[in-house]
Amino acid sequence: MSSIIEAAAEKRAVDLAAAAEAAKPVLKLLQPGDHARWDAFVDACPQANFFHKAGWQRVVEESFGHKTWFYYVEQNGAITGVLPLGEIKSRLFGHFLGALPFCVYGGVAASTDAARATLEAAAEKLAHDLGAGHLEYRVMTPAHPNDPSFHVKDLYYTFRKEITADHEANMNAIPRKQRAMVRKGIKLGLQGHIDDHVDRLFTAYATSVHRLGTPVFPKKYFALLKEVFGEQCEVRVITTADGQLVAAVLSFYFRDEVIPYYGGGMDLARQVAGNDFMYWNLMEYAANKGCRMFDFGRSKAGTGAFDFKKNWGFTAAPLPYEYKLIKGTELPDNNPLNPKYQLFIKMWKKLPLPVANFLGPFIVKDLG
Repeated sequence: MSSIIEAAAEKRAVDLAAAAEAAKPVLKLLQPGDHARWDAFVDACPQANFFHKAGWQRVVEESFGHKTWFYYVEQNGAITGVLPLGEIKSRLFGHFLGALPFCVYGGVAASTDAARATLEAAAEKLAHDLGAGHLEYRVMTPAHPNDPSFHVKDLYYTFRKEITADHEANMNAIPRKQRAMVRKGIKLGLQGHIDDHVDRLFTAYATSVHRLGTPVFPKKYFALLKEVFGEQCEVRVITTADGQLVAAVLSFYFRDEVIPYYGGGMDLARQVAGNDFMYWNLMEYAANKGCRMFDFGRSKAGTGAFDFKKNWGFTAAPLPYEYKLIKGTELPDNNPLNPKYQLFIKMWKKLPLPVANFLGPFIVKDLG
């Protein structure tokens, strides 16, 4: 009898040890067969957003040639946290590891404290191993408010606003002056179309950023976004009634949110209120689709984009990106508002558009 009891006790001990081992957080790297599980976790995790999606690994690597590490933690056979990381190493713009380059939001998304701690430890170790100047988390809310080793920059703001299924209510929520611009575009007969390619989007976007003196992303980047994210990535084009290209915007859909991410307008857009009509046209479509949050994305204070979004009635909320210095001694300052880039911007505006479109991708790939 005692042998039976001892055997049962031994089995219970083994089972408990196995359960304890399974409950430990195990750090893993994303593999092709993990994509569905990864995205299922992202879709369900309140801390996650569209920029945690597994598809960004292919986009960043194939569009720009940068190395990525998409870490996840598994406990009891289930994913409990994810952290997509990308490395940018540039003589001109510095060396950093971030979550995630080319994305406005990022950082750790986790359902347990153990998963978060495991992912953050892995990121810091990797940053040290790579010799990066700093580690960057593009968080929407401070993740380390009481940790003096993390620094926050007052640079970017995000603009998010609830919308309803009632188009009239959405229209009336736009301040009077901008509402008049929307109505101007409607009266002029502007039309919205969805393209299954990025040709017209790239034309409008490249024209717009050249006017601002900013290098353009490669066309293959936009095409890859459309290919990788499928129905979650929409290309909306605005034309006049006779088919002239006015403006275009590439947007992402995630849960009940719409995120207009890359947009631009031709010179004609200013004359016909093309940009105002474009965002209203998108808002109408998104509301019909069931979206209840319109995310206007990030902008820097003191820029035209910042003012445009405020004029639409959106409230600017600070984006407290967090930086931990690794090998570096000062925080990065790679943005067009930095005075040292003003001469470059003036010169870039004077380049012929085809030349700017050829050279731009070689520069912008290292900005992140």
